[in-house]
Amino acid sequence: MKPPSPCCIPSKQRAESLAASRIAAQSRDRVFRGSIAEMQLLAGGKFLMGTDFSGGFPADGEGPVRRVRLNSFYIDIYPVRNREFAQFVEATNYVTESEQFGWSFVFEGDLPGSADRELQAVSGAEWWKKIESADWRHPEGPDTDINARADYPVVQVSWNDAVAYARWAGKRLPTEAEWEYAARGGLEQKLYPWGDDLTPDGKHLCNIWQGIFPQENTLEDGFASVCPVDAFPPNGFGLYSMTGNTWEWCHDWFDARFHELATRDNPAGPPTGTGRVVKGGSYLCHRSYCNRYRVAARSSNTPDSATTNMSFRCVRDAEAG
Repeated sequence: MKPPSPCCIPSKQRAESLAASRIAAQSRDRVFRGSIAEMQLLAGGKFLMGTDFSGGFPADGEGPVRRVRLNSFYIDIYPVRNREFAQFVEATNYVTESEQFGWSFVFEGDLPGSADRELQAVSGAEWWKKIESADWRHPEGPDTDINARADYPVVQVSWNDAVAYARWAGKRLPTEAEWEYAARGGLEQKLYPWGDDLTPDGKHLCNIWQGIFPQENTLEDGFASVCPVDAFPPNGFGLYSMTGNTWEWCHDWFDARFHELATRDNPAGPPTGTGRVVKGGSYLCHRSYCNRYRVAARSSNTPDSATTNMSFRCVRDAEAG
């Protein structure tokens, strides 16, 4: 029998990557007990994930475009809101990691007028300040609260906090593939959940930065910081706030190349890593430096990190998935 051409023989790297990714996909938790109230059922199938958009960030691993298959799943219509996270904390006495650390990161433009502007900053991103006693109840520091923000996405929550909430709710965090499929809203290879034009007919459809970052925000979209989860119209799947406002944690470990060799069947990311995937961008994203409010864009943060622009939503497996 004629041996196969060498070009048809998988490389050792590809074989090992495929094996690892299949194990990760098969071993991830499948959850069915959580309530499906305010969740949307998305039918399983295939979609084109990723992008080859020339204005993107190839180093982030946005491409190549690949066809991915997913099982059916339910996804939260909204990011988890402060009122829901409060119910979780009241029921479990959970203490978030920011509360344990005693501080968290706050965008300098969100600080109260009385705050010290000479606070410790992040090198290379000096607009992030280390604020004592900043946490989910006090997102911008001890002199702030969420009393009027019941329907805002909970922020100052780490990946670990998000996982704890999801488990309590009988749900889980979405894989990156699930999140991107949901964000696309049934459209194929569009930049945003509504199409390729960021502001169709001059209308703002998400909460991002306008002006010159970080010096000036012209507030053309109506918001200087985080806004209510339903401030803008939903996408084609009826899901709100998939772009801008707050980054959302995903299940996957982040790697810029792993997906190139990984399974296309319910992918769940690499088995290990140092940062978890975040998707969707936030109110601080601007085309001049962080054009990552596109649905295929991706970034990461360490699982214990929390900020004023990071939140999450949950998914639940469908019984027939």
